[in-house]
Amino acid sequence: MPEPVLSIKNLTVEFTTEDGVVHAVDGISYDVNPGETLGIVGESGSGKSVSMLSVLGLIPQPPGKIVAGEALFKGRDLMKMPKRELRRLRGGDIAMVFQDPMTSLNPVLKVGFQIGEAIKVHNAGVGDDEVRKRGVALLRIVGVPNPDQRFDQFPHEFSGGMRQRAMIAMAIANSPSVLIADEPTTALDVTIQAQIIEVLKTAQHETNAAIVLITHDLGLIAELADRVIVMYAGRVVESGDVHTIFANPRHPYTIGLMESLPTLTAEEDQLRPIPGQPPSLIRRPPGCAFHPRCFLSSGRERCRTDVPELRGAGGDHLSACHFLEELEGYHSKLAGAAV
Repeated sequence: MPEPVLSIKNLTVEFTTEDGVVHAVDGISYDVNPGETLGIVGESGSGKSVSMLSVLGLIPQPPGKIVAGEALFKGRDLMKMPKRELRRLRGGDIAMVFQDPMTSLNPVLKVGFQIGEAIKVHNAGVGDDEVRKRGVALLRIVGVPNPDQRFDQFPHEFSGGMRQRAMIAMAIANSPSVLIADEPTTALDVTIQAQIIEVLKTAQHETNAAIVLITHDLGLIAELADRVIVMYAGRVVESGDVHTIFANPRHPYTIGLMESLPTLTAEEDQLRPIPGQPPSLIRRPPGCAFHPRCFLSSGRERCRTDVPELRGAGGDHLSACHFLEELEGYHSKLAGAAV
């Protein structure tokens, strides 16, 4: 295996609030390999976005605080990097497509100017004609029609899908090694979501970047990801390649996510949601944070007292469940019974 382009180790992030300390990210570790797409999936508040924003130095400090951990990018720890160097890295070797393009784009500046700004910051001395040429070419790569005309328009003249394409164009402007896509299809209709998926595939082909795909959409994970990390209450609860995770999930939370999705084959009148609510990250339940909602726990004392560690479930497949052996083939049997 090649050396990881980005390696997160024991990252712990907290936020101080009036109600107490929010344990947003609690000791997570994972690698991002060159050219792969790593999907990070979980409910809102599970720590997916905070982990990547922390790595890039984009959380407000205070109230945020990186308590522990390191983030090695090509062997250098981003956590210890001077702010000036980190700024040069952001938008260059590491780029991010943010969740809401309408608030990420400056409404009073033309789209082309903003793309050009991303090019100029990381390429000293490049002329305006070259900036325009490259900006138009980037808009063409991401599928914006009439890119010459669109280059001179304002964000409000773009549709939601077009703004997201512009954000992706800006992100790949400097051929990043790592492209972070934070909920890239949120608030877009289904047909536009499919188009954005194709744009991300094209962007990866153009730059050979590793993509970190942050989402709650398992369909998007199935379409794009090579490997998957499942997060719950600030911790990694399962990880593995995408085929293994979907065919044989070994954590009750992952199974709950899959069973809550509608299917075309199951003859059911109602969906099967995960019972209960996500826990407070200020007062997280003792033991396994998922145990109050877990069908496998059934009041077992170990689930209520001991925090489960990630351990092997076969190959590179890891699960943080005390009783993961009992889940072998569980999802497949359930799916078969529903057909």
